[in-house]
Amino acid sequence: MQKPTDPKEEKTLLIIKPDGVKRGLIGDIVGRIEKRGLKIIALEMTQATRAQVDDHYPKDSAWIKRLGEKSLKTYQEHGMNAKAEIGTDDPDEIGKMVRSWLLDFLTSGPIVKIVIKGIRAVDMVRKIAGQTMPTLAEMGTIRGDFSVDDAAAANRGQRAVHNIVHASETPEEAVHEIQFWFAPEEIHDYKRAEEDIMF
Repeated sequence: MQKPTDPKEEKTLLIIKPDGVKRGLIGDIVGRIEKRGLKIIALEMTQATRAQVDDHYPKDSAWIKRLGEKSLKTYQEHGMNAKAEIGTDDPDEIGKMVRSWLLDFLTSGPIVKIVIKGIRAVDMVRKIAGQTMPTLAEMGTIRGDFSVDDAAAANRGQRAVHNIVHASETPEEAVHEIQFWFAPEEIHDYKRAEEDIMF
């Protein structure tokens, strides 16, 4: 699957995480996507395995170190001592811990995986989702309206941030993630009734 040249053909992946599922937010989230004029072309609830989630998140050392550096910065900004809290202040080690917390979280209950299609689908879905950190997400976004979690609370609890959804960051990442989570025959395109009016 290549990146489309027609902007109406752009696709992205959205995953409703276990906190969104357990809190009964699936309908609200899907409604926000559809009301925006984007099209749901695949949707499935599943219990992800640890191996699947492990393959979903990057494993390269630079990504893991960045994850650790962000967490270390959170500890410092909140006057918390990383070494006292989790036994290390090494960004690589912290990154590995945070990645493991992400795996624990995404496998803690069912998830809903969704393929969304439409004009600038990647950017539109990320805008609807809001900033990754719920405490910074604007009201009117999924995270801004439905989550109050933040990195300091998550770090202190030695867990992932509960931020309701995952959304692909770039069209390239979307292509990779859609291929990872869905077989081609599970994706169903169609024409929405209002497409001729909207674009």
